[in-house]
Amino acid sequence: MGIKVLGIYGSARKGGNSDQLLDKTLEGAEASGAVISRVYARDRKIRGCLACGGCEKTGICVVKDDMQSVYPLFEEADIIFLASPIYFYSVTGQVKLLIDRAQAMWSKRMLEKNVEERKRYDSGMGYLIAVGATRGKNLFEGVELTVRYFFDALDMSYEGGIFFRKMDKKNAVTENLETLKDALDLGIKAVDVIRHKA
Repeated sequence: MGIKVLGIYGSARKGGNSDQLLDKTLEGAEASGAVISRVYARDRKIRGCLACGGCEKTGICVVKDDMQSVYPLFEEADIIFLASPIYFYSVTGQVKLLIDRAQAMWSKRMLEKNVEERKRYDSGMGYLIAVGATRGKNLFEGVELTVRYFFDALDMSYEGGIFFRKMDKKNAVTENLETLKDALDLGIKAVDVIRHKA
């Protein structure tokens, strides 16, 4: 069975910088033999977490919406790449809904693993592709914290990623081909790392 890779597109803007970077990353992963799945957060009808506690006993979310087709992709993936532009030092609202609903996966992890087992990650690796319009020193600190704990809920290690400042125009990545090469290389490297871990 091949290595399964999931790309989560977080931008509200179709074909923008983070979309193009994730496309290139998945191209690299696919060229390395991975099987690719994609989720476009902007196209999914996802409600916010209700904090109802429904998942605490079963690890299954009780809300019936488009997240029900995303959970199996989380569980199957060996690698997840999450791409998002930076909005107020975090991910976009569209992808934050998806992240919040990963609470069910966190509940499942609590139910299935004891305290000692939770010290390790058994479901794979997660990476972030983040694009910001400004050059601020702390631009990626908030988003990295959010994404680190998202991957923790999925029982995946957070492996960092690639981060780009001063990218506001829709096609800014095409003006710097080095960024697209970085994205391609990330996909190749991530598959190589997990293949050698197996």
